[in-house]
Amino acid sequence: MKRVLTVFGVFSITFAACTNSANVDKSDPLESGRGFIEASLKGDYVKAQKYILPDSTNMEYLEGLKTFNSKMTPEDRRGYSDANIIIDSSIAKSDSVDIIYYTNSYKNKASKIKLVKKNNEWLVDFKYTFIGN
Repeated sequence: MKRVLTVFGVFSITFAACTNSANVDKSDPLESGRGFIEASLKGDYVKAQKYILPDSTNMEYLEGLKTFNSKMTPEDRRGYSDANIIIDSSIAKSDSVDIIYYTNSYKNKASKIKLVKKNNEWLVDFKYTFIGN
């Protein structure tokens, strides 16, 4: 009986640790933006999807990003994964829309993401990166 409780205890602690690490902070536009960018650079699209405003166009763009990543060389994948995020600016367009302009230290190419506040969470409207307003 003691052994069963010990195994159950270890399992519970492990499960709690994994569950907590899967949580994402969407309470602030900058935290959501950084979380999405970091997950994308590392190729963690399960985590990146947690930051996405769920609509069909955003999901298509995320799928395109996955495809793009799968065709990269191992060197490029490693370069993106190891890259630092450089936030150039964050501009609040309204109380529920924020635009983050950023680059990464690997490719140093200017990019942008739009975050929208929905149900008290800041989510990435990924299509804005490609098609603007």
